[in-house]
Amino acid sequence: MQEFSSGGVRIAYIEAGEGEPILLLHGFASNHSVNWVFPQWVKTLSGAGRRVIVYDARGHGQSEKLYRPEAYGIPLMAEDARNLLDHLGIERADAMGYSMGARVAAVLALAHPARVRSLVIGGMSDKLASSAGLGPEIAAALEAPSAADVKEESAKMFRVFAEATRGDLKALAACSRGARRKVGVAELGALRLPVLVAVGSRDDIAGDPRRLARLIPGARALSIPDRDHNRSVGDPVFKSGVLAFLESRP
Repeated sequence: MQEFSSGGVRIAYIEAGEGEPILLLHGFASNHSVNWVFPQWVKTLSGAGRRVIVYDARGHGQSEKLYRPEAYGIPLMAEDARNLLDHLGIERADAMGYSMGARVAAVLALAHPARVRSLVIGGMSDKLASSAGLGPEIAAALEAPSAADVKEESAKMFRVFAEATRGDLKALAACSRGARRKVGVAELGALRLPVLVAVGSRDDIAGDPRRLARLIPGARALSIPDRDHNRSVGDPVFKSGVLAFLESRP
């Protein structure tokens, strides 16, 4: 992986392919490999003639670990994405985020509309507007002595996933406390770019993609059949839907 400094924070990234650029933003406790390389997204998009940029969010993967919640504000994480585009000399890119990455990508599109050509929101529905993000129970689960000590099932799922991806639990706990921002209904209504919302039909964490699509002018909704939050990521329906969306957008 290559590295650059985003406001003094070391961010690791990779590139693949040539053509129109697309920036991929992974979910909480994941990393560029788990979210985008292993599920064949990088291969799929680069094979379709696109320049693919993927990076590890601060506190994740091979990027720098920080231990203060205030270091993980969603606007700060969106600036990491913009700074990476600047570092690579990319004026405008498609952006695809999954779960937490979708929240960061949406804030990037709102803060810098000239930099985002289209937006794919994966693993996120209208909780983007109704919830600020991960709650304190996730941080508590990450700080528990072991996953067996976590009683709440969804919080335990995050703890088990963080261990499976070999995440820094202390840094991730800080991230879960700091990476919180609602994207208001009025903000969503002000988006003026092509948007695809893709969620698994069994994703109880995200919910129905149509509820979010209705809040964004012209947005499309894609339901990924029989997939939950984690298993939606690499699904062929998700991939084909994104490729069709990218080909059809202006």
